[in-house]
Parts: sequence; C-alpha cells; structure tokens
Amino acid sequence: MDALLHKHPIWSSPARPALPGRPDWAQDGKDWPNRSASRFYAVSGIDWHVQLMGQGPVLLLLHGTGAATHSWRDLLPRLAQNFTVIAPDLPGHGFTGQPQKSAMTLPGMAKAVAALLDRLELRPEYVAGHSAGAAVLAEMCLVNSIAPKALASLNGAMLPLPFHGVAAPLMGPLARLFASNPLVPMLFAWQAADGAVVRKLLQGTGSRIDAQGEKFYGRLARRSGHAGAALTMMANWDLKTFAQRLPSLQTRLLLVVGENDRSIPPADARRIKQLLPDAEIVRMPGLGHLAHEERPAEVAEVLGAFFR
Repeated sequence: MDALLHKHPIWSSPARPALPGRPDWAQDGKDWPNRSASRFYAVSGIDWHVQLMGQGPVLLLLHGTGAATHSWRDLLPRLAQNFTVIAPDLPGHGFTGQPQKSAMTLPGMAKAVAALLDRLELRPEYVAGHSAGAAVLAEMCLVNSIAPKALASLNGAMLPLPFHGVAAPLMGPLARLFASNPLVPMLFAWQAADGAVVRKLLQGTGSRIDAQGEKFYGRLARRSGHAGAALTMMANWDLKTFAQRLPSLQTRLLLVVGENDRSIPPADARRIKQLLPDAEIVRMPGLGHLAHEERPAEVAEVLGAFFR
C-alpha cells in the first residue's frame, strides 16, 4: 500500500472546474463520504474521480446506474481492512466527467475502466459490482481486459429487458428518446429538488437506506449532467448481445441477491445460473436493490468469505 500511496497521493483536486449541470467537487463534494480517499485523473479524455483505500489484494468496485462512490460509503472502509480497494465514479456519474456517447455503451464503459486501471498501474485480483457495474465487470472479463480470481455481482443487471415485465421492451426506446432531449434531465433535476421525489424513487428499489444515503442521491439527482448520464447509459446498453456471450464467462461468479429487490427481479439469479451452472447464489432476505447500503457489514462478510 505504501507504494500505491506514493504513486497516488492521499488527495488531489479536479484538473478542471465542473461544467454547467455537472456535480461540483468544491460544493457537492465538500462532505463526500470517504473524501480523504479521493483522487482525480485525466485518462483518454475522461476526468475521473476515484477512491483508493486499504491494503492487501486489489479489489475493484463498480457502482450501478445513477449512483456514484457514495454508494460504497459504509462498505468501502470495511473491505479496506483486507483489500486495496479501487472505487471510481463511472463515466458521466458523480464527479467523473461525461465522455462521448460511444463510451456510454457497455463495451465503451468496459474499455474506459480498463484504461483507468492501466493509468493506475493496478490489476485487480477481485472485482465486485452493483447492478450495471456487475455487467461492466463481466464484460471486462469476457474481453480479457481484467483477469480476476473472482467476480461478485450485487443485484447485478446482466439480463436483457424482456425478462423484466410486459412494459420492459419499451424502456430502451424511451430511454433513447429521453436521453436525446436535453430538457428531460433538466426537468428531472428540477423535480429532484423535492426530497420526497428522490425518497420515493429509492423506496421503489425495495430498499430502505438512511438519511445520509438519501442526501447524496438527492444531491446528484439535482445535477442535470448526472441525471443525463444515467439516461444515456440506459439508452445505449445492449444487454441482449451481452447475455448471449455470458455463458463463456470463465471467472468464478457470486450472485448476491436482495430478495426484496424491485429493480432487478431476484429470479434473474436463477436464470444466470442456468447460463453459468458453477455460479454461486447468496440470498439476503428482506433487502432490496441497495442491499449493500442497507446492511454493509453483512455484505462485507459475504464478499470476504467468497474472495477468500
């Protein structure tokens, strides 16, 4: 870890001021969780916000759509007791800059994260991703840009939309329509100024998180650049092609499932296991899509046991 800190100082500020509509580190990040672990890097045209913490084998964490590193606020310090943890804000999310649309596809995200790892000169031995972050990590494994010993999916979004209900096939075109209209993220950000709107959205995941968690989600949602990136990400992903390639995944896989998840059907884990029979499933009763925020200590134990 000493060598890591020598190459990556304890804290650095963004190279450039935030663009209009983007979260601003000086204002929005003034009390950001685990702020002392934050660093900023410019890699291949993207200004990255990354948190580095701990010592031991390298563990890469990727959050889901619409979130940022605050999602790991309680889990990251626990994992850092046994791992050197890398947790970036994905492109367009949080304090990482918005790239070209081509980088907002699943392969584009995987390529961008791989370039960041090259810049950091770090190779993760273990990886864990929440929701869409799990799909990015699996894609990276499939294209051999990383070769971890194990991958943990926390309520991972790995299957195409048709599995997710009658209206789901409409969501891709709707997301593309919304993402193409710059007024939509601005309207959403304006509505998010009402804390009750963000609280209702979070409750729709099946999770109950604390007031601090709600505060950070609300803070990001009120920035149209962050909201627009989430829409662009959903509009440009092709999980159908990804799912067709998923059976060739060779990495040991753990599926952590919140049984009250209303965003990703818990039954998806069984479908993934049909594609990858060696995958392991751990079910967490009473928890929703944000299970790692509801019970970080329990999730840390599950991940630690699996990686060991």
